[in-house]
Amino acid sequence: MRTLLKGGTVVSGAGMKRADLLVDGEKVAALGRNLRQEADRVVDVSGCVLFPGLIDAHTHFDLDVAGTTTADDFYSGSRAALRGGTTTVIDFACPNKGESLHHGLDLWHQKADGRTFCDYGFHMTIDDWNESIRAELPDMFAKGVSSFKMYMTYPAMMVGDRDMYWALKELKSLGGICGVHCENAGVIDGMIAERKNAGELSPASHPLTRPPYLEAEAVSRLLRIAQAADCPVVIVHLTNREALKEVEHARQRGQKVYVETCPQYLLLDESVYFNEDWSQAARYVCAPPIREKAEQGYLWKALKRGEIQTISTDHCSFTLAQKELGQEDFTKIPGGLPGVETRGELIWSYGVAKKRITAAGMCRALCENPARLYGLFPRKGVLKPGSDADIVVYDPGASHVIRADDCIANVDYNPYEGFVTAGGIRQVWLRGNLAVENGRVLTETPQGRFMARGKCSL
Repeated sequence: MRTLLKGGTVVSGAGMKRADLLVDGEKVAALGRNLRQEADRVVDVSGCVLFPGLIDAHTHFDLDVAGTTTADDFYSGSRAALRGGTTTVIDFACPNKGESLHHGLDLWHQKADGRTFCDYGFHMTIDDWNESIRAELPDMFAKGVSSFKMYMTYPAMMVGDRDMYWALKELKSLGGICGVHCENAGVIDGMIAERKNAGELSPASHPLTRPPYLEAEAVSRLLRIAQAADCPVVIVHLTNREALKEVEHARQRGQKVYVETCPQYLLLDESVYFNEDWSQAARYVCAPPIREKAEQGYLWKALKRGEIQTISTDHCSFTLAQKELGQEDFTKIPGGLPGVETRGELIWSYGVAKKRITAAGMCRALCENPARLYGLFPRKGVLKPGSDADIVVYDPGASHVIRADDCIANVDYNPYEGFVTAGGIRQVWLRGNLAVENGRVLTETPQGRFMARGKCSL
């Protein structure tokens, strides 16, 4: 099947150009003005902007958290992702302490294989370090897992500084990359105990016990450990200026550091936690917390300057009933927000349309950079001959209001309820097949494939 998308404007990380796009089977075949090649079907996309399929490199589907399991599994979460223009997700395979990496990888394949609507890959979480774990690492690369994650908080998942140093050294020798959740666990625990002793158990205590400077301290500590290990690292879901300053210092020392942020830190502010309605406040609990409004402008400027490389969602969804597990104690509220379904429209509407970033900058942050960073480029992240025909057709004239009732993720609220978009997604193509049109997912049969990934090329 040959499909010609005519009259659109194609976006890359370098800029925008008017071009027709020819798809042959699952691949992009040609790109140019007024293409004359024969096609089985011609699709008029005049007035629309064509992005490569978006990549969300930070999702948590079917994950056990705080005594419950995320509302979205791979079926519902990936279907929502595809509707929102995301054609590839990279989720986290999470073995428990004492379990092998192979066990974690096998478990996540069982959760995802045959149940995922978009293409997918896995990062591997390292929450234990010993000789057995070290010996498993080469086989992870052989199985297409070339990126890893470690935590500096959460007792069930965090590793100490010594083990993090050893793990990073081993990953450096293998050519791997590691993302790290940076917060100072010890001081946070102390602050939480103080709030509890004072009887301050509402969601308002959540941001007060995880202040931005404790994120910055952990970023600084991680980067010194990475300096000792001589290993590149990714700071995931960075939220604030002080943390980014620590990244700047490390880059000035010659370290290779990549930074991810998320829509919630660009578009929401910490006032959401101080709502007198407990249910309204609890739905925004995530870690790190949403910060004060002034941080938003700094993050947008850092994106524009290229200091932040990617925008992922950290999609970790719970229903309002699940959030109520912490009604008497804010530390028992399952932490996480939904986001895969709205990321693309939000970043265009509040980034590109408001001239905070360019369309090319959006393409770098949502498509090209994650593809390069996580070993998917040039198969993913770009529209050029030979790449997968993953295409998002964005119509700048199709504005609408974001409402939970219109979304298909398996959750009964949306953090961006009432946000007005500047345009909307008209179509999503997955490997040359029309998968979404005007908000409707066209198949009930998951078509996603596991993506065995190579090494970082960013």
